[in-house]
Amino acid sequence: MKDVVNVSDGKRLGNIGDIDIDIDTGKIRAVIISKQARMLGLFGKEVEFVIPWEQIMKIGEDVILVKVDHVNSVTESIQTPTIS
Repeated sequence: MKDVVNVSDGKRLGNIGDIDIDIDTGKIRAVIISKQARMLGLFGKEVEFVIPWEQIMKIGEDVILVKVDHVNSVTESIQTPTIS
């Protein structure tokens, strides 16, 4: 699994969890970054960032470099975990 790093601030955003593909053209529109966020170090929740393809700078063997100027420019959706 490749780490995704923001070249604007050097922070690790997480790992690629999914991709968004345009069905008509077959081109990748965005990558979805998954990261586990923790509350008080105990409870976790999944945080997803959607990075448009245009913001991907370089795909290497171990890391993917993206350029996101502000965290607010990345769409963030929080999914609360379900207890079974």
